[in-house]
Amino acid sequence: MPEPKPTIIRARFNGKVLIPEDPVDLPMDRVLEVRVSDALAQETTEPPLMRLVRALDGLPSDPNAPTDGAVQHDHYLYGTPKRANP
Repeated sequence: MPEPKPTIIRARFNGKVLIPEDPVDLPMDRVLEVRVSDALAQETTEPPLMRLVRALDGLPSDPNAPTDGAVQHDHYLYGTPKRANP
């Protein structure tokens, strides 16, 4: 049976207990294993747009994607006739 995907909860520690930042859906009356890491240490200073560019670079290319999408965007979005090439 495959290992269940872990649930990640962002929480603050008040010196005694961990307080979740959002509501959680966890089983009651069971022992749970908690791994702690500093979320701020994991955050990057890289601009969000650069993170998006890196994420898009990781996607496979689509050989069926149109090469004239910028010029013919109305055609691909709304089904209007293609414009004559300028």
